[in-house]
Formats: sequence, C-alpha cells, structure tokens
Amino acid sequence: MSDRTLTERARALFTENLNLKLVSLFGALVLYSLVHGAQDAQRAMSVDLVVVLPPDTANRVLVSPLPPQVRVTLRSSQGKLDELRTDDIGNLQVDVHTGQDKRVMLDKTMVHVPAGVTVEQIDPPTIDFQWDDVILRDVPVQVSVVGTPAPGYVVKGVPAANPKDVRVRGPKSELSTIQFARAEAFDVSGLTAGNYSHALAIDHPGGRVTFDTRTVNVATEIMSLTERNFIKLAVAVTGKSHAKTTPGEVDVRLSCPPDIANALREEQVVPRVEIKNAAGSGSESLTVIVGVDKCEAHVTPNTVIVKW
Repeated sequence: MSDRTLTERARALFTENLNLKLVSLFGALVLYSLVHGAQDAQRAMSVDLVVVLPPDTANRVLVSPLPPQVRVTLRSSQGKLDELRTDDIGNLQVDVHTGQDKRVMLDKTMVHVPAGVTVEQIDPPTIDFQWDDVILRDVPVQVSVVGTPAPGYVVKGVPAANPKDVRVRGPKSELSTIQFARAEAFDVSGLTAGNYSHALAIDHPGGRVTFDTRTVNVATEIMSLTERNFIKLAVAVTGKSHAKTTPGEVDVRLSCPPDIANALREEQVVPRVEIKNAAGSGSESLTVIVGVDKCEAHVTPNTVIVKW
C-alpha cells in the first residue's frame, strides 16, 4: 500500500461524519462535568471569628488572646464547593457579653452555609476565655527634674504636680503593679530665680490600663543660693590617730539654698582629710573635703599637709 493511500485513509478517520463526532465529544464532556460536579467532596475554609464582649459598664475584661479566625471543613458536591466564596459563609459569632464564660463549644449551627452544604468540623472546636475584674485606683503622680539651673541658682524642694493623684482604670491584675504615674521630667536647664509651670505628659504604662488624664500641670521654684562663710575651722583627720595637718585650720564658704544656709551651725561644718595608706609614719598632701547636703563648698586653702 502506498504512502498516499495511508494518508488518505488517516484523513478519512478524522473527517468522516465530523459533525456526529463533534456532537458525541460535546456530550461526553457534559456527562463528565455532571458526574464530576455531583461527586461528594470536602473543602476547608477560614472564617472570621466575631466575639461579643461585655459592655464597659460590666467592669469585666478579657485578658486571654483570641484567634482571629477558625477553620471550617465543609461537605457538599464538588461543583458547589468550587463555587463557594468566603462571603457566602460570613463569620462565626460567639456571645460572651456576660463576662462569665470560661469555655465555649463551637457548634456547627454557628456557621451559616448555603443550602446543600453541611459543616463537618470546626477547628478549634472550643475557645477558652480568661477574665479579670476592671477596677479604679488613684495613684500619685511622680515628677522629676532634668538639667541644671543657671550658676548660683537651685531648685527649691520637689516640683509639685496638679493634680497630685490621677485615676487609673484597668484589669485588677495589671493595676496591682502600678504604684505611681510617671510624668515627663521637668527641664530646669539655665533657669534663674522665679516660679515656673508646665503641662507635662504622663507616661502611659501600656496594656489595658488607662488614665483619666493625659497631662498634669507641674510647678517648680528656682531660687538663688545664699553664701555663708565659716572662718578658721579645725581640719579633722580620719584613717590615722594623732595625725596633724599644716595648716591646722581652713576657711569655708558654702553656697546653699536660703533655708539651709540660714539654719547651719558652725559645728555642722567639718572640714576633713582622709588618710588611706597610714602604714608607719609619713606625710602627704591631701584635699580638704566639706560635705553639707545641697550645698557647694569652697575651701581655702583646699589642700593641707598631713603628718603622722
């Protein structure tokens, strides 16, 4: 048989009764799609979880985390499952508005599905809830200063906050660790004598805790230092008994807040030197130290010779 004859016979297999063959092919495809689409199948989809929480007036708060979604396994025909969209299901709603439920079973009836679709499984099957009471407490405002006033000036006392206390609201477990509300530091850099006031923000502790105000008014007073002179004060020696200094007396000038300077008595101002290595005998030039709280000391002379 020639190659030409084979070619013609092969062409005849495809072209002979072509319309009938096309109709048969189309029918086969339709039948396949009907059979395949009617087959029972499963599909897993993620569904948003909506939780109805207690109102603020209930003074109950949820302190445990919640999953944003749950996984739902659906059963239906393959065709319906293929066409199913998330919007067709919506969300799964859990009502715990009483604030007392500790565990909720996720029932299949909570998921709304189209007709012909059934819910096979929900994962997780339960949700645990941990609650805490919401309480109110008044805590003091803590204020600090930063910076240094201009030379010759000092901050008088401790800056005062108005109000002195703020009300805090939140879970009892979190409020038990809050002892005060910290205000932003009051910057006194370069200030001279006078009264100053600023509205300062309160540092938020984070979490579920809230304050009844975000700022407090903080006032402070800057005053000039007062100088007191103490003449010919004996130098005390520590670290070695019977040691002597040359000279044995020094002059001390103190710059202090007025209330401290005016209340100082001479016996409270003690210039001293400290011998750290007193083995055997010897001598050493040491700096004279005068320590008076909140005062700056100027000593003349500021060093003495110590012999032991």
